[in-house]
Amino acid sequence: MAHEHKLEIFRGLWKFKSNTAKIWGVLAFLTFVTIIEVVLGIFKPEALMGHVLGMKALNWIFIILTIVKAYYITWDFMHMRDEVKPLRRMVVWTAVFLILYLVFILLQEGGYIESVYASGFIKTDF
Repeated sequence: MAHEHKLEIFRGLWKFKSNTAKIWGVLAFLTFVTIIEVVLGIFKPEALMGHVLGMKALNWIFIILTIVKAYYITWDFMHMRDEVKPLRRMVVWTAVFLILYLVFILLQEGGYIESVYASGFIKTDF
C-alpha cells in the first residue's frame, strides 16, 4: 500500500485536498516569495539600505527569503516531511553546518581583502 503524503503546509495552517493541489499551493507560495525578492531587488528601498550586523538590511532579507525558499523546496518537493526524523535531522544539520562554514570562510576572506585594500598596499589586483 502506498504511503500517503501529508497535505498541509505552514504546520497545518494551509490544507489541501490532493497532492496536485498541494504542489500548486507550494508553487504559489514560492512564486510569491520570489516576487518579493525581485521587487526588492529592483526598487531597493532606501529604508533597507542601513547596516545591520555588518551587512545591509536588504541583503539580510534576501538571505532569509532564500533560506525560506530552500526549506520549502526541500520539505515539500523533496518529501523530507515524510521521512523519518533521524534522516531529516541528518540532512538539515549537515546543510546548516555547511552554510555556516561557508559564511565563516566568506567573512574571513572578505575581511582579509578589505584589510589589504584599506592599508593601501595592493600586491595583487583581485
